[in-house]
Amino acid sequence: MNVQELFGEENTRIQERYDLAMERILAVPSETAVEEPYRAYFVMLAGWAAQIDELGRHCMRDELDALSLAELKQLNHSLFVDILPDHYGESYANPVFAARCLGEEMGPLLAAFYTQFRAVVVFAYECRLTDITILCETFLQIYTLFEEDVPSADSVRDVLYWFFSDYTDVTLTYRLREQLDPTLSFARDIIMESDLSDLRYLYRFGEYISESELAVASYLNSFPEETIERMARTFTEGYRRGFAVMRRDLSKKGTVAIRYELGFERMIRAAIRQFAEMGLEVILYRAAVWSVNQNVGRKTGYHSSSPNRQFEYDHRYDSAIYLDKAFQERKLGVLRTAYERYRKEAARYAGPAVVETFGEDGFEPVNHAEALAWSPKQEQIAIAYSNEAMPIVNRYIPGEETSFTIIAFPVPAIGKNFAEIFAETIRINTLDYEVYQEIQQKIIDTLDRASQVHVTGRGTNETNILVSLHPLWDITKETNFENCVADVNIPLGEVFTSPVLAGTTGLLHVGRVYLGNYSFTNLRIYLEDGMVTDYSCDNFENLEEGRKLIRQEILKNHETLPLGEFAIGTNTAAFAMAERFGIAQKLPILIAEKMGPHFAVGDTCYSWSEDSPMYNPDGREVIARDNEVSRLRREDVSKAYFGCHTDITIPYSELGDIVAVTADGCELPVIRQGRFVVPGTEKLNAELDRQC
Repeated sequence: MNVQELFGEENTRIQERYDLAMERILAVPSETAVEEPYRAYFVMLAGWAAQIDELGRHCMRDELDALSLAELKQLNHSLFVDILPDHYGESYANPVFAARCLGEEMGPLLAAFYTQFRAVVVFAYECRLTDITILCETFLQIYTLFEEDVPSADSVRDVLYWFFSDYTDVTLTYRLREQLDPTLSFARDIIMESDLSDLRYLYRFGEYISESELAVASYLNSFPEETIERMARTFTEGYRRGFAVMRRDLSKKGTVAIRYELGFERMIRAAIRQFAEMGLEVILYRAAVWSVNQNVGRKTGYHSSSPNRQFEYDHRYDSAIYLDKAFQERKLGVLRTAYERYRKEAARYAGPAVVETFGEDGFEPVNHAEALAWSPKQEQIAIAYSNEAMPIVNRYIPGEETSFTIIAFPVPAIGKNFAEIFAETIRINTLDYEVYQEIQQKIIDTLDRASQVHVTGRGTNETNILVSLHPLWDITKETNFENCVADVNIPLGEVFTSPVLAGTTGLLHVGRVYLGNYSFTNLRIYLEDGMVTDYSCDNFENLEEGRKLIRQEILKNHETLPLGEFAIGTNTAAFAMAERFGIAQKLPILIAEKMGPHFAVGDTCYSWSEDSPMYNPDGREVIARDNEVSRLRREDVSKAYFGCHTDITIPYSELGDIVAVTADGCELPVIRQGRFVVPGTEKLNAELDRQC
């Protein structure tokens, strides 16, 4: 179903409102009632609306299909030029510039609205007149305030507050639908119906298209079909195997959501067909563009590379405009109603299948005082919303009935060895499942004899941490560590557990680590009885700025977090690739976590599913699924979960020893000076030794 057919009736109903709003906006540049410097802001925004009006009419008539690649590139550039790094310094989207031109209080508010208004690009491509109309009407409501006199910042904030609050039933409800309803097939239709050898198809998504997306799509077009099928099969088979390992019935489900970065459409097309063979219809939804649906620092859905990561960083807390207790309650109410409306679609949903990318340089953000920020009270409201929303989600999409899979590939920003790294990544993603399963079982057998594990660093790495393990009452039937091979987390290569918090104490230190979009230098996390007590990094001369970054991006604005996971990565082939090409700092957590021991702060790997049995391939049940904090769910769920889980890996090059310590003090070495020493694990050292 094309977008005109899908939204035709709705667009017809709102057409008159749209025409009236657009007609009024197009008159703004000729008016002089609003004083400078504000008039320049509204004239610019009106010009932007005029461009979008023309774009939307082209999209509804499919006229863009006739444009050449060069013409589409120029159009795409014109839609994003204002936020590209070379122009961002003088863009009203920049809160620093906006504050300088429009006032310290007013500027950031108008920058936030400008940023939200930019979503009309997406709505124009998808022919969603309702979304464009409500933004245009809000633009006019704010403009009217300035026609009368220069209003207070609080007056503008009030307009924005009620706009986001009043339309939550529209924005949040549609967001839920697009995550569950396969009839919303905008992106899937592009992928399945386009000639993917003609790169003009990329410009049909309405996303920023950089040289990276073009290069990846072109590179994948050079692959024979069997390579594409193999890449996709690793991805889809990992998804199927995840259900099998967790003893969940995939046949009861009907849909799977693919999330990926544009450029990989050949692989995604193959995956769509392979999922169809499993009886699963693929859902493809865009990363959220409405502020009320966005997660701080995370894109969920298909998207392109960022046109400007500083722009996104500056606006990560724009919800500060409206985030209060009343809004939280309204959003929860809308969420309940929306899930009830789409309960049948929710029951069919099997979970996400994610393709990540890596290769970009680590982003070191600049903290601007002019950017909107959450207050401590708002931080608590956001945490409370997450804790209260998850039971609603779990009611309609029970965690014990779903699974997921994640795989990653490089993008050209990785450097001149892109093609070699891509080929090596395919190899790493397809390592022998059974070989690693057997090797990892030998490590688990050693660890299951212990009550604690002692991890230390080597050289300049200062790590010294003692991890406590759950007691095993019957070692023939129980285990502490999951044997993780190539199913939900691709590539294979780790054994992991949820530690006992009591007695888990020490310092975790990594010289340099890339977490999400940020590169951390000399990251230190201090733990006492499994809880974070202190932290620091050397990213800024001002140590407090470093602490602020850690609190935002690792602790996710919590005062403290528990240690939710301890794992030992076994994919030495991935480490060897990183060392060979010098790309360790560019690898995603998905791969980096397999390249040494890692520690995750936040929820356990089994959050919200702790009571669902989990078994290893040898039939033993993984009993270490929760800890002292997550068990609080039985008393007060708000104290049990944090809505985050961040893995921090010590690479083999910085790793000293990992020693299992039995209850009577006997030491059982697993790794000595960065080399595996458990009998039967020698194969893991072969790749490491090649780097010496």
